[in-house]
Amino acid sequence: MATEAGAAETGHELVFHPMDQFIVKPLFGDGPVGLFTVTNVTLWMAITILATIALLVLGTSKRATVPTRTQSVAELCYGFVHKMTEDVAGKDALPYFPYIMTLFVFIVFSNFFGLIPGAFTTTSHIAVTAVLAMLVFLTVTLMGFFKHGLGFLGVFWISSAPLALRPVLALIEVISYFVRPVSHSIRLAGNMMAGHAVIKVFAAFAPMILISVGVGIVVTPLSILTIAAIYALEVLVAFIQAYVFTILTCVYLKDALHPHH
Repeated sequence: MATEAGAAETGHELVFHPMDQFIVKPLFGDGPVGLFTVTNVTLWMAITILATIALLVLGTSKRATVPTRTQSVAELCYGFVHKMTEDVAGKDALPYFPYIMTLFVFIVFSNFFGLIPGAFTTTSHIAVTAVLAMLVFLTVTLMGFFKHGLGFLGVFWISSAPLALRPVLALIEVISYFVRPVSHSIRLAGNMMAGHAVIKVFAAFAPMILISVGVGIVVTPLSILTIAAIYALEVLVAFIQAYVFTILTCVYLKDALHPHH
């Protein structure tokens, strides 16, 4: 997340653009962004992938009896996600645990890297979260048909409901099912974007004391305190959003493994 004030003095006015931090820019030069252009998104996504590999592969390669700090963090993540997968989707879902674990760690790193001053929050872009959500949606759907054939369609048929209501509920379930990747992706991107934009807005008021001493004496300290409070909240949100995305993945996986209501 870009934490620079984003404010410029123009006479006695502050001009700031809180959404500028989400603009995709070429990493080299100032030309247009093409299909193969290396951008700030490319850079931070590559850093996120390297960090994920460093934690899950390099950090646990020695498997020491007395674990290092990196190994301890990796084992903590492993236990947390493993329990989540088993509790939500059941033991039948454990063969798919490596995918869920990788997804969780990738999103966590993406969210937390976005809190570094001058960094770019890749999960604030719907293009990134939509790909993650579509991968989950397609994987779960294809796996459901592969394991159950046409029996997977039972996920839309609520047999416990009164017979007259079942066709209506089935239509609602179909619509709800195909809306999943939309809500799955927008929830993550929206939450990450909103918090960062709010911080940028308050950051623009922080240098007010340089423009108007009288007003700035009150506004500047309040802005700084608000930024600190929202930043602390964003640290919590960064983890919670990764957790929500992952637990919804487990819920969808459960539907694929046990499609009948």
